[in-house]
Amino acid sequence: MTRTTGIRFGTAYYWEYLSAPDLERDLDLMVQAKIDTIRVGESVWSTWEPRDGEFDLEWLTPVLDGAHERGIGVVLGTPTYAIPPWLQRKHPELAVARADGSRVPWGARQEVDFTAPAFLRHAERVIRAVVGRHGGHPAVVGIQLDNEPGLHLIHNEPVFERFTAWLAGRYGDPARLNEEWGLTYWSHRIGDWKELWRPHGNTTPSYDLAWRRFQADLTTEFIAWQAALVRELVPPDLVLTTCLAYQRPALDDVRLSEHLTVTSGNAYYLPQDALIHDAEDTPAEISWFSAEPSQLLQAADRMYASKGARYWVTETNATSIAGSQLNLPPYDGQLRQAAWALVARGAEMISYWHWHTLHYGAETYWGGILGHSMTPGRVYDEVARLGAELDQAGDDLTGLTPDADVGFLYSHESKWALTFQPPLTLDGRGPDRDAYERIVATFYRGASEAGMQAAFVPPERFTPYPVVVAPALYCMSAELADVLTAYVRDGGHLVLTFLSGYADEEARARAEVAPGPLRELAGVRYLEYSTLPRPVPLDGFGTRDVARHWADALEPEGAEPLASYDHHHFGRWPAITRNRVGEGSVTYVGTLPGRELTAELFRRIAPERDRLVTADAPQVTVHSAVNGRGERLWFAHNWSDRESTVTLAAPATEVTGSREPLPPGPLRLAPFDVRVVK
Repeated sequence: MTRTTGIRFGTAYYWEYLSAPDLERDLDLMVQAKIDTIRVGESVWSTWEPRDGEFDLEWLTPVLDGAHERGIGVVLGTPTYAIPPWLQRKHPELAVARADGSRVPWGARQEVDFTAPAFLRHAERVIRAVVGRHGGHPAVVGIQLDNEPGLHLIHNEPVFERFTAWLAGRYGDPARLNEEWGLTYWSHRIGDWKELWRPHGNTTPSYDLAWRRFQADLTTEFIAWQAALVRELVPPDLVLTTCLAYQRPALDDVRLSEHLTVTSGNAYYLPQDALIHDAEDTPAEISWFSAEPSQLLQAADRMYASKGARYWVTETNATSIAGSQLNLPPYDGQLRQAAWALVARGAEMISYWHWHTLHYGAETYWGGILGHSMTPGRVYDEVARLGAELDQAGDDLTGLTPDADVGFLYSHESKWALTFQPPLTLDGRGPDRDAYERIVATFYRGASEAGMQAAFVPPERFTPYPVVVAPALYCMSAELADVLTAYVRDGGHLVLTFLSGYADEEARARAEVAPGPLRELAGVRYLEYSTLPRPVPLDGFGTRDVARHWADALEPEGAEPLASYDHHHFGRWPAITRNRVGEGSVTYVGTLPGRELTAELFRRIAPERDRLVTADAPQVTVHSAVNGRGERLWFAHNWSDRESTVTLAAPATEVTGSREPLPPGPLRLAPFDVRVVK
């Protein structure tokens, strides 16, 4: 069941990992911290089924009963992502084959081909046993299907055979495949499906894109299969979800989320100094965790976009992340800051991974709310403070929908294509496989620093926000070009970047003057482009900055130049242009601009809107959202170790704290503080 009021506040609880568990004490400490949801059971198939066909299902019953007695809801996981040793020994052929033909060795998790009939038989049996026994318990509010799916591109022979059949269904016959993929090149034309080569030897971009689409389909199919199975076993009001790690290579979160009641995901971040707003212009760090405030907000907006609805954060860090070499417990206030930022951007649950720090295993030094001593300390105290605030603000947070005034078109196909043929380099020569994410993060950070609130938009679910950004929309259909044209003519402002529109849906470079179907809309053309091995000085909007990585040789065809390179060669071409079309306009950015100029670009096009709260310093962000009663809440964050202020334009009420009326004027923000007002 979905919560009808407030925000769920939770933690993953692995009672079975403790050598001397004190269940009653743990649950009582959770109640004191206002934790109302725990996540259990998803990682321990060998505990549920210690031997083939022999089940031990009752060990969880005391946890469920104890949680129910205290009003704590439980998310029960299916344990299919971490297989038991006996299954690996019984079916060694299930080991995932890598691209080079080697096998992923057993000893971690997610090492198996989850599409194999032998695996699915055993998976169905354990799911039916676990969910059949506990799915109807009154404490259970939802079922998590598997965990962080899509870790591997699976190259097992049966999977390749399925891929060949998938291609036959998509293209019909080899002749059409030859045409669509350009297989005349290097004598790759095939006359029969049996002649298709294996992915590990592939050099054809269209092949790689198809392979990644297919792999994402396999992941979606697996979760959909689990969802249908579990639906047979549980009451209809239970939530079905899975914890998504958005960096997984075989994941299309939008299509997968169609089979879930609620999207859930990871929101990990590097705390301490990384969570301080820093004006230094450094390229965005791309990793599985956020490394600055704008990246945490970006992660939240990605989760909201999966279903275009509120989401659960099933994992966020209570303290240190990333192993024994990186112990960075958060500064005072940072746990609270991060949680309120996620709530502001649509989170319906905040759940920490995890309750207690493990005493053994691969994640021994991945910190929980309680440390190895199992003694409540500073982290527990801040979690408890946050729990009390969320509990107090429950009615105000019910049905909260985040505001947005800029939409970012996020294209999985463009990401996959630019992973195979990256346009950027970090060392001057080697390919940057994270190029797409780096381009997206650069423009998202610029919009955030300009005070804009963002939403990610799947191309197939286009939404006409006042401003829409198409960062590196490389694989673009003619139909989407028509949608964007109509959007601009009707008054929208579109921001295009280099590579947008350069290729079609098969990742083939278009045989026309770039930017292809967007040329007339953008009012520019280009016949050449260049990698920038070193930053080039850039002037625009009265700001001196740098251009990085890339330069389109833009030739205006009606567009107005806005920024230029200070360079003996590239200076002949504008770096940024704007074109008026109908009631709207298009800004074309032919490079990756520095931090200051990117933010200024968005300041120039940010829509005017009434704001109750405005930031008084660059280290302060302000976000707004509307609750189920139609009231707008404002979330002011000070991402700094220095005191700051925001300005209230009218009387307001603080959602947490005293709830006393606040007069117009300055509102103090302590270091690492967040204030929520309405």
